[in-house]
Amino acid sequence: MTGGGGQASSGRGQEPSGRGQASSGRGQATKTRLLDAAAQLVGEVGWGAVSTRLVAERAGVNPALVHYHFSSVADLLREAVMRTAREMVFQLVDVLSQAADVRTGVDTLFGFLRPYTGTDPASLLMVEGFLAATRDDALRAEFATLIEEIRQRFADWLAACGHPDPIVSAGVFAALIDGLLLHRAVLPDMDFEAYQRTVTRMLSAGVPEKRDRHE
Repeated sequence: MTGGGGQASSGRGQEPSGRGQASSGRGQATKTRLLDAAAQLVGEVGWGAVSTRLVAERAGVNPALVHYHFSSVADLLREAVMRTAREMVFQLVDVLSQAADVRTGVDTLFGFLRPYTGTDPASLLMVEGFLAATRDDALRAEFATLIEEIRQRFADWLAACGHPDPIVSAGVFAALIDGLLLHRAVLPDMDFEAYQRTVTRMLSAGVPEKRDRHE
């Protein structure tokens, strides 16, 4: 068996034959369904309980197709969680980069995080993924690379806002996001607005007033 894009060794589990874009499109659609199914199942049954059979049943495909597109269930789960993580990170970075000052940026951040309750499928997938990364060197490396990237993006934004210590503050800011998601899972009634005001004060410290004012 091979990973996605390779040739199946023989018969069973191979994508339906075809040529050109139609065949490629069918294969990508199947892979996407498998990733979606795996992401959903992690939140329902836990990372370690996701199996080839469960993923195939949820995706509505032959179990052999799981191993046509992914070398193992671990590989499937790794790609599923990193796909979600990258989508969340880059959506946040995109909206944050449009904020001209710290206060607007923090408002943007908390607005972005509000739908992530800590118990929604994406939040649960991220929590399970971080835990799995403590035992999976490949997943740990991917998370580390992504965290470094978001820290750098945050640091660039804070520097543009005139923050006096953008690099360290960016690390705290990134960790804050993960912490909020974890806490919301067990403290659903936490005062989000109070946290927002406190984070605004913390990140605004030392920033020139003219760079941190609503126009």
